[in-house]
Amino acid sequence: MKRWLAMMAAALALGFPALAQDATVADQPPLPKVDIVTDVGTMTVEVDTRRAPVSGANFLAYVDKKLLDGVSFYRVVKVGPDYGFVQFGGLGDPKRSLPPIAHEPTTQTGLSHRDGFLSVARFEPGSARGEFTIMAGDQLSLDANPSAPGDNLGYAAFARIVAGREVLTRILDTPTDPAKSTGGAFVGEMPASPVRIVSARRVATP
Repeated sequence: MKRWLAMMAAALALGFPALAQDATVADQPPLPKVDIVTDVGTMTVEVDTRRAPVSGANFLAYVDKKLLDGVSFYRVVKVGPDYGFVQFGGLGDPKRSLPPIAHEPTTQTGLSHRDGFLSVARFEPGSARGEFTIMAGDQLSLDANPSAPGDNLGYAAFARIVAGREVLTRILDTPTDPAKSTGGAFVGEMPASPVRIVSARRVATP
């Protein structure tokens, strides 16, 4: 009997930290969600402001200031069926740009450029503003890779699609114009008739 009680006490002691951790997670407010309403449907994304607080808050600032309303998916890179990425934002328009943010590499956040994840585009680390990319299929080469040469900090993943994944496929299937570019960039990657974002709004929490 004494041995059984000791075993039970040990099991309870081991279980308490896990229970406490679960309770802590349960006590946290839900992650914010945003409905991105486009010409071809609505995608709902969940913004991970816990693991990527800087990048997540930056995206929400563009949403709350309505700076994404009316912008287009101006870049479509389709490598294969339902595989590639799309990019949207103000395309450098200063009226649609907020100050640059600090870079949050995936080695810091624990997030990754997997299917349906959103990432913020950049030049050098710390230059990201309001150009955003969505992955169709896993794009792990965009993650930070400390063993790689040069700028190996990758891009900052911060959110994921939780509803309306089929809309991403429709955008990826947008026909591109081989002669279209912007300042010589994105040749062959810009749609002739890009999908437009009608509105981007936070989803009200119940």
